[in-house]
Amino acid sequence: MRIGLISDTHIPEAGPELWPQAYKAFEGCDAILHAGDIYEISVIEKLQEVAPTWAARGNGDDGSSGREIQPEHALLASSWVHDFDGLKVGLTHHMPIPEMPSYGVLDAIDRHFDGSKLDVVVYGDTHVEHITTIDGVLCVNPGSPTFPHNLNVQLGTIGFLEIENGIAEASVWRLTENGIEPFDWDTWGRPW
Repeated sequence: MRIGLISDTHIPEAGPELWPQAYKAFEGCDAILHAGDIYEISVIEKLQEVAPTWAARGNGDDGSSGREIQPEHALLASSWVHDFDGLKVGLTHHMPIPEMPSYGVLDAIDRHFDGSKLDVVVYGDTHVEHITTIDGVLCVNPGSPTFPHNLNVQLGTIGFLEIENGIAEASVWRLTENGIEPFDWDTWGRPW
């Protein structure tokens, strides 16, 4: 099973449309998870045309900094938990990574997912790609395809979650003019 991961698209602030490379990269995926700050519902509707899509409501989708509040939508919620091939995958916008002494990943799981036991959590918010395991939970931030590392509008990153035989593996990919390529952690550095 292959799940496309995306977050912080910021359309139309980043441009009138999401890069076509992102949509193309997700062709053939079994599902797509968007970890919030969409700003324009049409983005998740267009992703839904590629594969079944669920999106987390980000702070920007709730009107932060004077942005338009996104309407209620069947594909948009503050958080989701889905079972994919026997693994519980949570989707939300913000996770405390790196963990703070007073508030960690397990606290956030209790808060966002009503204490569900998760195998994977997909989140966004920081615009910085990150993959780590904390307290047995694989935590994945695919970064931003439009504002990577909160820089100017440019081709950024997306991710994939591969699930096989009860094991999940995550990867981050950089959008290019011609498609996607594996993210080079040595060039950008690991965030923590």
